[in-house]
Amino acid sequence: MSPNATGETDRTPVLHPAKLQVGDMVRLVSPGSPPNRDDVLQTQRTLESWGLQVSLGDNVFNKYGYLAGTDDERLSDLNNALRDTSVRAIVATRGGKGSYRIADQLDFAAARNDPKFLVGFSDITILHMSLWKRSKIVGLHGALYVDETTGDIPHLRSESLRAALMTRGPTIIASREEEYTFQLTTNGTARGPLLGGNLDMIATGAGWALPDLHGAILFIEAVDLYLGQVDRQLTMLRNAGHLDGIAGIAVGQFTKFNPSKGITIIGLLRDHLSRLGVPILGGLPLGHGDHPATVPLGATAVLDAKAGTLTVE
Repeated sequence: MSPNATGETDRTPVLHPAKLQVGDMVRLVSPGSPPNRDDVLQTQRTLESWGLQVSLGDNVFNKYGYLAGTDDERLSDLNNALRDTSVRAIVATRGGKGSYRIADQLDFAAARNDPKFLVGFSDITILHMSLWKRSKIVGLHGALYVDETTGDIPHLRSESLRAALMTRGPTIIASREEEYTFQLTTNGTARGPLLGGNLDMIATGAGWALPDLHGAILFIEAVDLYLGQVDRQLTMLRNAGHLDGIAGIAVGQFTKFNPSKGITIIGLLRDHLSRLGVPILGGLPLGHGDHPATVPLGATAVLDAKAGTLTVE
């Protein structure tokens, strides 16, 4: 057990949602930005091809500026799914922007009373963190997003999520040498709950939605930020003590980053992460890059930098 911010030991049990079975109900909701209708319907067809039933949130196609409906509408769909005992998993239609506006208002009691997987990444990271912080529920960092170039849901992405949702056994993510962040890998092993996700949302949640990371393996990924933004985010997280006591760092995909005045994203990450003195495993196919996998968040993980694997319960 790791100490919380008050120095006490947190003994709240981790809640592992049951794996889905054929016939189970999945609810599609839009907590962030408005999705493309055709993409949502394609996601629905894919889930149904697995033998699952699929229902849509009442406001799943709503639009309110850059948001998928008002805060009340998006929150209503999410909380209704958390409270509905017939729903066995909740799948976010997309990320984008807006989940951070409602992450503190989830029905955490309903989530604890009837644990179910929340599936999503990017902006949805803030919901994963908030649910872990308040309810200790394992979620799934992944999605069934349609590839913009092909108009289809990539097979590897689909199979990775299906396995995480419906297949027993550990999830093993192997580092890929072709991933840019592979260069950050050091050595050593670490064990602890895998927490984090999108770096922008980790920084956004600091002080209110970001859980205590003592003893945890911190997972980070990011897309399309200025190097200065990443520099500010990691500086704040380190100096505020949010990264104190972490056991290891799992680095996913950092995509759409251009060098700035001779500084690269790899150099910037190495500068910050090496100061923490813990094992680092880079090159993980998790995030916004090519063929991202699905990984459980909040479950116990083992990071083995030498073997190049991240194994999650």
